Amino acid sequence: MALVRWEPFREVETLQRQFNRLFDEIVPTGRRVEEGIAFIPPAEIEETPDAVHLKVEIPGLDRKELDVQVSPEAVSISGERKSEIKTEERGITRTEFRYGRFQRVIPLPTRVQHDQVQAEYKDGILKLRLPKAEEDKNKVVKVNLGDGHRGNGQGQ
Repeated sequence: MALVRWEPFREVETLQRQFNRLFDEIVPTGRRVEEGIAFIPPAEIEETPDAVHLKVEIPGLDRKELDVQVSPEAVSISGERKSEIKTEERGITRTEFRYGRFQRVIPLPTRVQHDQVQAEYKDGILKLRLPKAEEDKNKVVKVNLGDGHRGNGQGQ
């Protein structure tokens, strides 16, 4: 019988590779670039009693390069990050910035008044305040419990 040496760090590396493959399947960044989509901007959403607050991280763009559209159910953000091509001494340019178009559609947890949106874009962060639609504000539903009897109250 042969002894097999246990190497826990090798198992951790294997687990890391499996997680990387899983996330590549969920957000296929390599294929997205080939398809012309540079990146998917990260977002945070918070719901208060009166509004939905959305923050989207889109650094390095001018507000003129952004297109933000709001419907009662979702927010669509798209734009294009343009690059300046520079030629260096040996003709090699290396960059880790992602250039190209992007788009993200974010479904909202409740209907909003899409014509009353307040927006601010500063330091690469887009902040939207989306007031809730009146019918969804403080929505309380009265539950009819009935009178506790079935039929006309007499035995059936």
